Amino acid sequence: MFPRLMLPVLVSLLAVVGDVGAQPIPQASRGELLYTTHCIACHDTQVHWREKKLVTDDKSLRQEVNRWQDVAGLGWTGQDVEEVAQYLRALYYRHLTPN
Repeated sequence: MFPRLMLPVLVSLLAVVGDVGAQPIPQASRGELLYTTHCIACHDTQVHWREKKLVTDDKSLRQEVNRWQDVAGLGWTGQDVEEVAQYLRALYYRHLTPN
């Protein structure tokens, strides 16, 4: 009887151990999705690290995002611009001074 119970217990333990290492896949933010869909074709990481940056603070970051979405004719809302700016702030512009 004991060996008969060992198999289900062993299978249950292996299933639990297998789940321990599983990490949830983080969901992309709306800002990230907009940026990677519409902007990444022209913007690699170097555009955000170049010497002659136009972005110096939060306000100029939002202005540049808004300017380029307008140039591209994307028709983003103010919320879309803010979400892309938040994504870029988290990814590249952590050092920006708040307005």
